[in-house]
Amino acid sequence: MLKPVELEIELFCRGMRIAESCHTAEDGRRISRTRAGLGSGLEIVIPAPKPIWVNVPVVEPFALRSPFVLDISAGRYFVNDTRDGADYDVTIPPEPAWYSRNTSADVPMSRVGVLQGNYLGIYISNRCLYWSWSPSLACKFCTTGKNVGAAEESRKRITDVVEVAMAARDESNCIFTHFNTGYHYEDKADREVIHGLRQAQPFVRAVRTHVGGFIGVQAVPVPRNSYYEYDELIAAGTDHFSFCYEFEDPEVFARLCPGKAQTVGQHAFFEAMEYTSRKLGRGRVSGEIIAGVEPIEATKRGIDRIVNAGAFPTVCIFRPTLGSEMEEVAPPDPDAMKEVFTHLHQTCRRAGLPVGILPIEVSLVVQPEETADLMSPNIASDLYALKNSALRQLARPYVAWKRRPRGSRAAAMA
Repeated sequence: MLKPVELEIELFCRGMRIAESCHTAEDGRRISRTRAGLGSGLEIVIPAPKPIWVNVPVVEPFALRSPFVLDISAGRYFVNDTRDGADYDVTIPPEPAWYSRNTSADVPMSRVGVLQGNYLGIYISNRCLYWSWSPSLACKFCTTGKNVGAAEESRKRITDVVEVAMAARDESNCIFTHFNTGYHYEDKADREVIHGLRQAQPFVRAVRTHVGGFIGVQAVPVPRNSYYEYDELIAAGTDHFSFCYEFEDPEVFARLCPGKAQTVGQHAFFEAMEYTSRKLGRGRVSGEIIAGVEPIEATKRGIDRIVNAGAFPTVCIFRPTLGSEMEEVAPPDPDAMKEVFTHLHQTCRRAGLPVGILPIEVSLVVQPEETADLMSPNIASDLYALKNSALRQLARPYVAWKRRPRGSRAAAMA
């Protein structure tokens, strides 16, 4: 039998078939091809001491050949591994009722934002401008240019975003709203008005004032002489920044992220990561990297580099999403990914980086706190687990405080 985290990694790498007996369209969340397309799978939860949320690939060609099959018996969902016959109980989280409602401006709420785990993801700008170049400079694994305006609204109104965030908070117990944008001439100071960070600011301020919770922003980094944009976003209420530098290997980065390489460069992500980490505190900024394309030793170096910058490593297992230039590339080997996530756990533990402190579940990645079972327990791992458990308890009053909208009038209305 596989451990829960091993099953999670296997499902990310191999995908899953769905038996005809299943009723996932009625029982689960719709498959949403929004933002970069990474969340284009079926949301499931693997029960464990801590439930593990997984967005499992089910529509890609490799998933149709998977040894894993989702089935149902007597109302109980389980994943069957056809290689050895093992069954693994899972649950299918229901689709939120608000997905089927419209905002006051008559916009379908599910075209404004979607849950990926228990956090709300919203792409707030028009499509990434790397897609507008000829030839395209878009990242080869991304489908943002095909999803924005098709599967989701091309431009989001602040009032719509606030209404959706309120619904997610009140009905789905969501405490984290994550905004992201694509490239908007961040390397050019004279285009500051359209920089992703600038576009995010009114949304951050509105959600902080009227909704509350934790707020994250992901945008292409600006140069050092524009770092006041980060300062102003922090003042507006941003709790977290994430930086998608994707690959540690310079050649792979340049080949698969041509726009990022030609405009801001790989170094810009780490300079901004270090700056915002100093501003917000260790572990409150994340560096995002894709595992399964470059050599795993490069990915391990990237994890170390992110932690050394004072940031939190978010490692995505490569998914060949439909419509991307890399849709025909094979997904990675699960054993190689287990090695990567073992290294992730070791690196976070050595650095004393708090993990799993906030009740935020992300279904698109293997979260660091889930990786402990990849290693044999020892005194160091036990002490690390105890420390994180204590921090979770201590964080509860802080989480309750953060959930309150900032404005006193808004707080009274919440």
